Amino acid sequence: MGKIIDGRAIAAEMRKDIAAQVKEITEKHVQPKLAVILVGDDEASVSYLRSKKNACRRAGIAFDEYVLAADTSSEVLKELIEKLNVDETVHGIMLELPLPKGLDAKEAVTWIKPEKDVDGVTPISMGHLLSGQDWLFPATPQSVLELMHRSGIDLTAPHIVMVGYGATVGKPLSPLLLRELPTLTVCRSKTRDLKSITVQADILIAATGRPNLISGDMIKPGAVVIDAGISEVDGKLVGDVNFDEAMEVASLVTPVPGGVGSLTTAILMGNVLKAMKIQGIVE
Repeated sequence: MGKIIDGRAIAAEMRKDIAAQVKEITEKHVQPKLAVILVGDDEASVSYLRSKKNACRRAGIAFDEYVLAADTSSEVLKELIEKLNVDETVHGIMLELPLPKGLDAKEAVTWIKPEKDVDGVTPISMGHLLSGQDWLFPATPQSVLELMHRSGIDLTAPHIVMVGYGATVGKPLSPLLLRELPTLTVCRSKTRDLKSITVQADILIAATGRPNLISGDMIKPGAVVIDAGISEVDGKLVGDVNFDEAMEVASLVTPVPGGVGSLTTAILMGNVLKAMKIQGIVE
C-alpha cells in the first residue's frame, strides 16, 4: 500500500516560511505587493483571483486587483500593464488566463515586465527557463519539483516518465526536471502503447487533464506517482491517475485535490519575493 504525499501539509510549511520572510522584508525595506489583472468573469479565474488574494493577506503581501470588463480593448489592457510595470510599489504582476475572445493572450503576456513576471509566462522568462538560468518560473511545474524535493525523492538518477506536454505544466516542467539530471521520457495521452512506457517509470508524472487516464496496471510497482492533472467528474475533482489503483501499486502518490495544486499559491507568493531580489530591492 502506497503512502500519500500530503501537499496541504507541505504548503502550510511553505506559507509559514514565506510569511516570516515577508515580515522581515517589510520591516527592513518595503511591503511586497502583487497586482493581479482579471479580464471578464470566467468562473475559474474569479476563484483563482480570490485564492491569491486570501493567500497574500495571510502572508502579509499587499494585493491590488484590477477587474476589467470582458469587452476591454487590447489598448486599455496594455496601458494598465505598462502602468504597473513602472509602478515601483508593485513587485509582481499576474494576468489571469484565459482572456476573453478578442484579446491575444500570447501578445498580452509580452507586455509584462519580465522582472515582475511572477507567473513565468513572458518569452524572456521562458528563455531563462530553457537556458538553465534561475528566474521566475510557472507555479505548477515548481510545485511538482517542490513536492518531490520535500519528500526526499532523489531526482539525479531515476527514469522519469511524464505524460502530457501542455503549455501550463509539461512544457515548462521538462527543462526544470532535466536540471536534476534524470533520464526523462515525455509522452502524450495518445502515445502509442502508452502503458509499455509508463511501466518503466521510477517516477511517473501525469499532466494531461484527462481524468483517470493512468490506471494501476500502467504503474511500475514501487514507483512514485505525481498527479498534476485536474478535472471535474460528477461534481468531484479528480486527477489523471486512478488514485485508488495507484495506491495499491506505487510507493508514493499525490492525491487530487490535496497534492500538486495545494502548493501553487505558496509558490506564487515565493515568486513575488524572488522578483524583489531580481529587481534589486532585497538581497
